[in-house]
Amino acid sequence: MRYVDIAKEVLLTEANELTLAASAISDEITKAVELISNATGKLVVIGVGKSGLVGAKMAATFASTGTSSFFLHPTEAMHGDLGMISKGDVVLAISYSGESEELVQLLPHLKRFDIPLVGMAKDKESTLGRYSDIFLSVNITKEACPLNTAPTSSTTLTMALGDALAVCLMKHKDFQKEDFASFHPGGSLGKKLFIKVDDLLRTTNLPIVSRETTLENAIVVMSEGRLGNVIITDDDNKVLGLLSDGDLRRALMQKDFSLDLKAIDVCTMNPKTIEDKFLVASDALTVIEDYKIQLLIVTDTNKKLLGLLHIHDLIEAGIK
Repeated sequence: MRYVDIAKEVLLTEANELTLAASAISDEITKAVELISNATGKLVVIGVGKSGLVGAKMAATFASTGTSSFFLHPTEAMHGDLGMISKGDVVLAISYSGESEELVQLLPHLKRFDIPLVGMAKDKESTLGRYSDIFLSVNITKEACPLNTAPTSSTTLTMALGDALAVCLMKHKDFQKEDFASFHPGGSLGKKLFIKVDDLLRTTNLPIVSRETTLENAIVVMSEGRLGNVIITDDDNKVLGLLSDGDLRRALMQKDFSLDLKAIDVCTMNPKTIEDKFLVASDALTVIEDYKIQLLIVTDTNKKLLGLLHIHDLIEAGIK
């Protein structure tokens, strides 16, 4: 058998188990959503081995989608970390067999503290199933492993059911992309929603010249500024024009070109500006792209210069 066929069979086997589980989903998921969403504390996920690894991923997904959650290893809980679970918390326990020794030992102590328990296992009659207040079945007909032993289909189903529970909780809480971004400020969505123009604005050592500046001197300022542009302002710091390297090249093609010309005579008058320095940076990037410019001038409502935003600043900040 070709490896591509083996890989295809694994994916189809696991996909089939997900399809079967979807058709058998019960109202227990609704009870779990209501229990977790009404809890005053956190959702504590516990599990051992592969189930523990899946549980850690689940806890991370819950936490990043609006449900306060953390993962706790049952062995650590039995040796002091049980104190991390408190009244108001809900425990989500994962064990495919429902008989994992380390987890089973912990269950009576959870009941002793009257902690609500959502269990994930293949059999409701397992120890975990009997202790559970709410039971979510992760029973499968076949592992994708050729020996039908290595956790493959079972872990995939468990993780998928965790995702389903997380999405249900998101819907219940009306969790929006702004909420998601607030938990991911370093991600692309967080940057898109929270980084403002003011956060990236260049306000010092700007390449500025007056209306009386000659091209010769303007070129010197342009070179020192390393932005390929020079801003021309009046005595009140109001923006009059922008001299770009493109403007300079076009001026060089004119028969009457002279370095003694005034920069304002060959610049772009009334260049594109924005007046809102608190505009989100991603919107500023849209302006730059729409106008096919590299430098965006930021002013106040009186057209007085506040700073510059270069496309490179946006790219370096990860704004897309």
